[in-house]
Amino acid sequence: MSKFILPKIIGHRGAAGYAPENTIEAIQTAADMGIKWVELDVKLTKDDVPIIFHDDTLDRTTNGSGPVAQKTWSEICDLEAGSWFGDSWAGTKIPSLEDALDCILELDLGFNLEIKPCPGREKETAEVALDFLSQCWEGDNLLISSFQPVSLETALDMAPDFKRALLLKTDWPDNWQEIAQHLEVSTVNINGNTVSRPQIEAIIDFNKPILAYTINEPDKVRQ
Repeated sequence: MSKFILPKIIGHRGAAGYAPENTIEAIQTAADMGIKWVELDVKLTKDDVPIIFHDDTLDRTTNGSGPVAQKTWSEICDLEAGSWFGDSWAGTKIPSLEDALDCILELDLGFNLEIKPCPGREKETAEVALDFLSQCWEGDNLLISSFQPVSLETALDMAPDFKRALLLKTDWPDNWQEIAQHLEVSTVNINGNTVSRPQIEAIIDFNKPILAYTINEPDKVRQ
């Protein structure tokens, strides 16, 4: 099996510091900056359309409000998702997973897809996203990540050849190694701003590559 090669930098939510996160514009901005991989979040609308969006509610990054899981794709299409970031981004839309994949493939980018389900939709979000990816993605430059073991277990069952990553928050479960082993993950993804040296050493001993989020300061990068 060939070694899984990842770049030193993956664009978080596209290029979230430079364009509205999780949008086509953010993907394009990342590519323009020379970024070779992007990370995006996927969740489902009420009518089970996979969309690229982070929060469980619409309020922070759109002119809508309320839970994403209660909105249809048609209602999502009516929303605006750029003005919160800056006036020059007015008119930006929430993309579907299909829209995002078309852009990523056209730009020849690697892709870290985080399965970010709304509460209670851990399995079905993974099922819909993996079914779609399995039909159109070729190559080894794909990583499926999630904080939700159920979502990763679904990915393992549906698309075992796709690489998987276990995301860990600040408080790690005591059995994280058992979880990672069971899910046959290729990387362990951690909060680089709160992780401790013993935790890093534990992952090194576990013999898995480490992906650290969200590192924005040069000193922290060097550390």
